[in-house]
Amino acid sequence: MELRTHLEIDPALCGEPTKLEEGFAEVRLHTTTQMRADGRGLVHGGFVFSALDYAAMLAVNDPNVVLGASELRFLAPVSVGDEVICSARATANEGKKRIVEVEAKVGEKSVAKGTLTTFVLPKHVLD
Repeated sequence: MELRTHLEIDPALCGEPTKLEEGFAEVRLHTTTQMRADGRGLVHGGFVFSALDYAAMLAVNDPNVVLGASELRFLAPVSVGDEVICSARATANEGKKRIVEVEAKVGEKSVAKGTLTTFVLPKHVLD
């Protein structure tokens, strides 16, 4: 399947796509020292959120998809050096609205889970 959205994302910040199927995407985020929030190596949750958002955009895979809302729970910490696998599955298509279920895991442990509401706009959000 061809990637149609968010073509200029920096994988060092938001992760790299590892799977892309109709209504499903997976992104792998390699956490680095630049993502740490403190001296103990805790990764700031915004980086995990960003990778989940990116996975959701890929699951919808429309050039004009944007994030509208999120309901996300952080379940466990992420440390520098962890590999985070973020999966996203589009579960509802209601006109321009798409509901996407997302989950981030480190190994078998779920570190974040929730629902992102996206919208497919008729033109680019900046137009």
